[in-house]
Amino acid sequence: MGWGRMLGRAGTWAGTAARHGTAGAAESLHRRLNRNGGQPGRDRLTTMLVALGPTFVKGGQLLGTRQDLLPPHLCAALGRLHDRVNPMTRAQAEEVCTHAYRERTWPFKEFDWTPSASGSIACVYRARLHDGREVAVKVRRPRIRERMHADFALLGKGASVIQRVPGMRKVPARRMVDQVGFAVLRQLDLDAEAAALTSLRANLTGLEYFRVPEPLPEACGEGVLVMEYLEGLGRFGPGELTREERRVLIRKVLHGVYQMLFLDGLVHCDMHPGNLYLTKDSEVVLLDAGFVVHLGPVVQRQFAEFFLNMSMGRGEECAEVVLRSSEYVPPDADLDGFRAGIVELVTAAHRRTAGQFRLAPFATRLFDLQRRSNVAAAPEFVFPLVSLLVLEGMINEFDVDVDFQAEAIPTLLTALRT
Repeated sequence: MGWGRMLGRAGTWAGTAARHGTAGAAESLHRRLNRNGGQPGRDRLTTMLVALGPTFVKGGQLLGTRQDLLPPHLCAALGRLHDRVNPMTRAQAEEVCTHAYRERTWPFKEFDWTPSASGSIACVYRARLHDGREVAVKVRRPRIRERMHADFALLGKGASVIQRVPGMRKVPARRMVDQVGFAVLRQLDLDAEAAALTSLRANLTGLEYFRVPEPLPEACGEGVLVMEYLEGLGRFGPGELTREERRVLIRKVLHGVYQMLFLDGLVHCDMHPGNLYLTKDSEVVLLDAGFVVHLGPVVQRQFAEFFLNMSMGRGEECAEVVLRSSEYVPPDADLDGFRAGIVELVTAAHRRTAGQFRLAPFATRLFDLQRRSNVAAAPEFVFPLVSLLVLEGMINEFDVDVDFQAEAIPTLLTALRT
């Protein structure tokens, strides 16, 4: 990535932030002078994130699921980013499709150019193939690859600077940015997403309440992913479901995620309401497989060991797993103090229901213990945590009484027997 492109993106960041910051200040002053209530800045925030580009929209999508961390009005505003980002124009969509099928026969008998969903990286359209099958067509936005690569190049440079700050030198910030960047940038590769959909369908076939659309490779093109169209889908949310229906449904989702994390090692890190839907029979439909990460067998087993020991309140064993999985443990580290801190943390979290436990503060305290002890965490653990962070915000909407630690134990025991 050349410096010219990175400097250009840095200028865009600064200009966009300054422009929206100035407009937000003016809006706030206007409201104050006119004694106008309401929540200033909600739409300004989402507009700014969209203006900054897909890299920042992804961050907003994560925060939008966290009603436990942010005020409801901000979550509602950020929730628009899940699948209601401003769509690309018809001309842009036609440009991508023309390029994709420039050397092939146009596979569609009918194509509705009004998008049915609009995300930060792609828009989804409804179409019909020549053989009559209805399909969903995911079309990648034009010319976003360069911007996103420049964004992560800049974030990587910033992480390298952070690692030179005293007290932060053992934090693998650059490697973490590189790994997260790899996963996010992989969402640009629709061929990889088609392969992930196929793998998820195979892995989850034993869970009858999960559905994943089948990709149709014979109709795909560069920057265009064609999938089977699933009829009658509703938004994934508590809606008018009874308390018992909500309780059952969220446990189905949990068991599916636990299978991904602890058995399959193929983890969906983006299970927000824009990617989850429900059939009329309360089947859980997972439509998007862009942000899917493979966990190595060592990391997968270590994470399972930590989660099982945490679920059973065994803090000392959790501390040993963290130390074994760490990239670096200094010879002069206060291991007794570190172990005591982990025991206290795990004891406080043991047998807490969803409404009593927050993963973000738990992870923050865990990383702070590692930082103060100069114990360098394995960056690979960020992906299971991202998956659970996104899911946690949704769990609390459905059932604050679910004991998500206990629900994991049967799957964990199965995983650790192998």
